[in-house]
Amino acid sequence: MSSENLPQSPEQQLRKPRVAVVFGGRSSEHGISVVTAGAVLNAIDRTKYDVLPIGITTDGRWALTADEPERMAITDSKMPEVAQLAESAEGAVVLSVDPGSREVVYSEPGSVPKALGEVDVVFPVLHGPYGEDGTLQGLLELSGVPYVGAGVLASAVGQDKEYMKRIFISFGLPVGPYLVVRPREWDNDPSGARKRIVDFAGEHGWPLFIKPARAGSSIGITKVDDLSGLDEAIEEARRHDPKFLVESLLRGREIECGVLEFEDGPRASVPAEIPPVTSHDFYDFEAKYIDSASGIVPAPLTEEQTAEVQRLAVEAFEATSCEGLVRADFFLTEDGTFVINEINTLPGFTPISMYPRMWQESGVSYQELVDRLIQAALSRPTGLR
Repeated sequence: MSSENLPQSPEQQLRKPRVAVVFGGRSSEHGISVVTAGAVLNAIDRTKYDVLPIGITTDGRWALTADEPERMAITDSKMPEVAQLAESAEGAVVLSVDPGSREVVYSEPGSVPKALGEVDVVFPVLHGPYGEDGTLQGLLELSGVPYVGAGVLASAVGQDKEYMKRIFISFGLPVGPYLVVRPREWDNDPSGARKRIVDFAGEHGWPLFIKPARAGSSIGITKVDDLSGLDEAIEEARRHDPKFLVESLLRGREIECGVLEFEDGPRASVPAEIPPVTSHDFYDFEAKYIDSASGIVPAPLTEEQTAEVQRLAVEAFEATSCEGLVRADFFLTEDGTFVINEINTLPGFTPISMYPRMWQESGVSYQELVDRLIQAALSRPTGLR
């Protein structure tokens, strides 16, 4: 019997829904995930929900953390870590994989495990591999616990830029030139892979962008102006992911659009524009999170352009079978065509993140956005749907 069909006790019927905010994780986006968690914890309405913050350390331990959002901010350009927030250096939180129970247990070496009660919904704010890529979503499906955001398949597709682009192309969405170098190809024939990249540059021109296939927040991306910087860029990308992408430069404007699932289906927010960042080669990690580069919301587009990018954003959401939320990133090229770059199934929720800013401008406040996502997850069953 699935947990959503279990009879509720009077205590369960009276108590507030319990939200576990899960953050941190093993990816290179650990720090920004902690920052996002702080913003989400600040926004959750404590009169409606009980909250259980659970941090995952960089080595994968699920830790019980203090509910102190103020300690989850960037300080002196340094990212916070779960290890600094954990209540114990060895204690571990365990979520049952029995779909008939949503009990969370906390244990420390030499101590009797302590039941922390049941969790009604998980709000994952993990970015990158081991969290945003379908792995956590699969665990929650096994456990029968509802969760915010995309399911297993959509999360995996949204994390892997190769297969994301393949799906976009199959649905007729416009995608820019790219090639993929897989681990076996690079390990077995690096000179052949390098020649493919040089031939790609010969066809599409320099500069190129070398990026990890399964990372986000612009981590590991390098803009390469000529052949001299290629090997270093490949090494940097492979430091984050053994599979990497090569993309040509698309000249034009960077436009983003949020998608949020409402009762009648997904809707698009007003779009935003990311203006050129003069102190950086492109909109990289430091520009996003350290230097607080700000986008223009709403983007200065014509009504027709706004309608078109909103249509494409919803199409991308549907093409990848997403749920909950997505941020879709586009280029508006010099010939007036929108080209989709990627989607993010768990976009940043930091105070300066574009996704909540776009919805704020669309009439959905940060607090309402968080509440709507939790309510949608509570009403959606786990399993095939």
